[in-house]
Amino acid sequence: MFEFSNDIMSINDTSIILRLLLSIVLGGVIGFERGRSGRPAGFRTHILVCLGSSLAMMTNQFIIQEYGTGDPTRIAAQVVSGIGFLGAGTIIVTGRHQVKGLTTAAGLWATACMGLAIGIGFYKAAIISCVLIFFVTVVLHRLDNTMLSKSKVMDLYIEFNNSTSITSVADAIKSQMIHIDSIEILKPTYGNKSAIAAIMTIHLKQKRVRLDVVTKINEIDGVEFVEEI
Repeated sequence: MFEFSNDIMSINDTSIILRLLLSIVLGGVIGFERGRSGRPAGFRTHILVCLGSSLAMMTNQFIIQEYGTGDPTRIAAQVVSGIGFLGAGTIIVTGRHQVKGLTTAAGLWATACMGLAIGIGFYKAAIISCVLIFFVTVVLHRLDNTMLSKSKVMDLYIEFNNSTSITSVADAIKSQMIHIDSIEILKPTYGNKSAIAAIMTIHLKQKRVRLDVVTKINEIDGVEFVEEI
């Protein structure tokens, strides 16, 4: 048992296969949830990130083990910083000023760190972190949605037609027992039907279904489009 433990901590045929297979399994666990949710970086992307990180860390360990020289943290540091470029590619700002992909980007970064742990033989931390990352992306995602649905504060993106003033629409919104905390005026970048748009932060004076609020505002004269962001 002791000899086997030493074998999987050093770089040899057994540890190489074990680490790479573990990278595929644990990276796939995280990526499966993202892929099922239709995110831009899903099952295969997370596997490749974890696999590549493990390979980088094993290469670092191999250099030190075989040649007796090198910095054990140098390649790992480059992976941690370099993965930011891949993560940034999953973050998009839509034409209606919605920011999407932050959780996926953070998941890729965490998966890369998990791969580094596998690559150096820190198996317990890698497996525990996989469980916790999966818990955050699945269980806490549902909790976050539940808390959001109960919040009385909403951020809305609203587009107006050419003949409508924002003041009249704001007055109509206030008449529905809604307080407007802030208004940011901007020009629509999605399509050209509307001449002006705004991002509003509103506060509901009583608990209401958020979809109903969006529907009611969408029915106001002069409103072309409304969406919660």
